[in-house]
Amino acid sequence: MTTSHSVPAPLRATRALEQEASLDVGVDALQPVADAIAASPFAPWLRGERMGHAVHPVMTDLPIGFFVSSTALDLLGGKATRTGADRLLGLGLLSTIPTVVTGLADWATASRETKRVGVVHALANEVAATAYGISWVARRSGRRGLGVALSLVGGAALGVGGYLGGAPGPRAQARPEPGRG
Repeated sequence: MTTSHSVPAPLRATRALEQEASLDVGVDALQPVADAIAASPFAPWLRGERMGHAVHPVMTDLPIGFFVSSTALDLLGGKATRTGADRLLGLGLLSTIPTVVTGLADWATASRETKRVGVVHALANEVAATAYGISWVARRSGRRGLGVALSLVGGAALGVGGYLGGAPGPRAQARPEPGRG
């Protein structure tokens, strides 16, 4: 028998999100965008059906890798690596676009419970992308300290979003459906 104390708190929180009907407002707002992506002729590619593997989990490595690498250079590299850190940050921002599109292609066919978690996943990642975007602007305007601080905020939000996107229930349920598209 499994007690609630034997289930890790983040997983309990994720399961609670699956049951949170108030998130349906976000699900309903996002559904038309996801449906449009899912109806495109590129949908089988975006979902990974043509490759036999979901594309979104692979795509997430790009922004995460760029953002984490940028932060590592910020914190450990000194003045000599500032240009590299800023370029990596910009590449992270650019790579979020196809990552979001592939995520929406998967999300379009997921269960209602998975979509609820997905809305919070998307919100956390939007907070991360916004913080990173403002960081990039701050850096470009000579406010490097603020830019680095905002990258740290973005990293925290990215961690939350990443956990929710990779939580056992949502990832298992959001697999591409064979023959769709």
